[in-house]
Parts: sequence; structure tokens; C-alpha cells
Amino acid sequence: MFIFQEILRDPSFAISLVAILVMIYCLWLVITLKNEVPGGVVGRQWAFVSWLVVLFTIGYLTTPFFRNLPTESLHVIVSVIFLFGAIYVATTVKLIFRIIKIMSE
Repeated sequence: MFIFQEILRDPSFAISLVAILVMIYCLWLVITLKNEVPGGVVGRQWAFVSWLVVLFTIGYLTTPFFRNLPTESLHVIVSVIFLFGAIYVATTVKLIFRIIKIMSE
């Protein structure tokens, strides 16, 4: 009952819940696929991507509590999430590039 009242009062709470569920699914995918990824450079990058997904999942789990934080703290947290998001995207693109390069050889 509380969750439904909160969703009606604050739509960003609903968005946070959906984002958390998606990140938990992504974390499950990363863990499941870990045994399928070969070693070497691709394996090392996959391990790094896995840690970033863990970090994001933890970050996303904190989002429902953002409204209780001081504005300055919120800005720092969001900036750190954006920074690691950029690192995640760069790492993922490099990983895909390497996989395509290996497959085309």
C-alpha cells in the first residue's frame, strides 16, 4: 500500500523502482554470462564491466532515498554515477570493438 501511495505522490519513485529492477536484471545477466566469456583481453574487460554493473546496481538502490539528501550531496552522487556511466559506455564500446575485430579475423 505504501509503495502505491508513494508512486502516486512522486512519479520519480516509480521510475527509480523500474530502474532498480532493470539493473538487477542486468546484474543477473552479467553474472550468468561470466562463464561464457573467454579469458584474455575480452575476459579482463568483461570483469571490469561486471564490476561497473555491480557499482551501478548499488547506486540505483540508493535512488529512492535521494529526496532525503542535501542538494550538495545529491549533486556529487549523480555526478559520480554519470562519470562511471561514461566509463561503462567507453569500456563496453571497446569490448564490442575487440569482439568484432576478433570475429572478422
